[in-house]
Amino acid sequence: MTAPRPIRFIHQGQLRAISGLPPTTTVLQYLREHVRCAGTKEGCAEGDCGACTVLVGELDATGGAVELRNVNACIQFLPMLDGKALLTVEDLGTSADPNPVQQALVDCHGSQCGFCTPGFAMTMQAIYERHQAAGTRPTRQDLADDLSGNLCRCTGYRPILDAGERMFDAPVRTIARQPIVEALRALRDDPPLHYEAPSRDGTPQRVFAPRELDELADLRAALPQARLVAGATDVGLWVNKQHRDLGDVILTGRVDALRRIDAPGDVLRLGAAVPLEDAWSALTERVPALRELWLRFASPPVRHAGTLGGNIANGSPIGDGAPALIALGARLVLRRGPAQRTLPLEDFYLDYMKNALEPGEFIEAIEVPPLPPGTQLRGYKIAKRYDSDISAVCAVLGVRLENGVVREARLAFGGMAAIVKRAPRAEAALVGRAWDEAAALAAADALREDFTPMTDLRASADYRQRAAANLIRRFWLETRVDAPVAAAAASVWQAVNLQRSVA
Repeated sequence: MTAPRPIRFIHQGQLRAISGLPPTTTVLQYLREHVRCAGTKEGCAEGDCGACTVLVGELDATGGAVELRNVNACIQFLPMLDGKALLTVEDLGTSADPNPVQQALVDCHGSQCGFCTPGFAMTMQAIYERHQAAGTRPTRQDLADDLSGNLCRCTGYRPILDAGERMFDAPVRTIARQPIVEALRALRDDPPLHYEAPSRDGTPQRVFAPRELDELADLRAALPQARLVAGATDVGLWVNKQHRDLGDVILTGRVDALRRIDAPGDVLRLGAAVPLEDAWSALTERVPALRELWLRFASPPVRHAGTLGGNIANGSPIGDGAPALIALGARLVLRRGPAQRTLPLEDFYLDYMKNALEPGEFIEAIEVPPLPPGTQLRGYKIAKRYDSDISAVCAVLGVRLENGVVREARLAFGGMAAIVKRAPRAEAALVGRAWDEAAALAAADALREDFTPMTDLRASADYRQRAAANLIRRFWLETRVDAPVAAAAASVWQAVNLQRSVA
């Protein structure tokens, strides 16, 4: 273990060195309470509303450029900023000299009470930077998708989307990146973070951020009770809402080997610390039918911070990552000290919030094999709202067809049991049968033998059972051999959006 040192990052063009603050101090708390940057607002303190949106910059793989991502400051712990750059609304233009994003919001009347406006401005700045760098211009739907993590309760989204289009009409004015690049390069010489300070209740707490895979394995073996934290998009709520003490923390986000996306042979290998946005992008490049599930997985700020490995390790029965990966036949690469083992993801979950990890073991990577020829696969999410919501039911359904006959079925469901799992009886009702409506209805009926869902605030047990059965029929409609129905025609959300556009 390296010697303890302060947390060091770049903020407002200056090097900040932080000591003594509790390790679970959030970036939002630091901004508002310690440096009085009150432009960043606290709304929900759980990553839902986007009022606290900031930009975090990291050097890219070459070390020659900086990548800026919008994240929620309310669920990012201060040690996670080590070696990075933090930009807030105060880093944009001023009232006397607004930048294109701010001026567009003013011109289009995109602010009323103003509470959510700084968060919108920061997300829009991320959009602006990305498209200016690529020489592209987003469509209105692109803007809506990118802004899905920011909520406005009084202005409505029409003038904000207008501003998103208008900001590209002004002369180009992007954030000066070269000074950030040079400052971040200097921070690369720092040793891996080892931070010690009293926790919120006064007990000693340590945070480690190893950079090498072997170093992480050694730390995990030496501290098997330490809390592994990747993006803190779930763990942050444990602290903010449940007031839990995390004890010692090992951050995984600085281990380069865990942030790689590789394709050895025909297998897609996703490091456990690959951000959700990048992981889903790679998955949908291979399986385009998962694109809508990607867009509806949380929100861009959450996907930029959270990781696929963290989502899988967390093991929520309503998580949207596991159904997709189980349906794709994914395997986990598990590491304990120098030893590795591989486990099918469907065997990883043992019971509610219990998994097959041994003490000192962690997820190193997720391996996704190619889809066999003749496979049809779709992903569906049932929730109370389209964007940035938790699933009542998530289903990723796949069948492999030969001459119109089902030779293999993989039907994975979230929200239907204490764990994400396949539906073996429904699958058995399909295999060996012609892929027709009778087979789909038989599988839908067999779901009652596979699952006994619960009733909660998101949905009743009966609703979940009916919705899951209906999704199997929708899957058949979209993939039937004769005259398949377009996905847009089978989606209630698409129908609602069409009615809105006509109105």
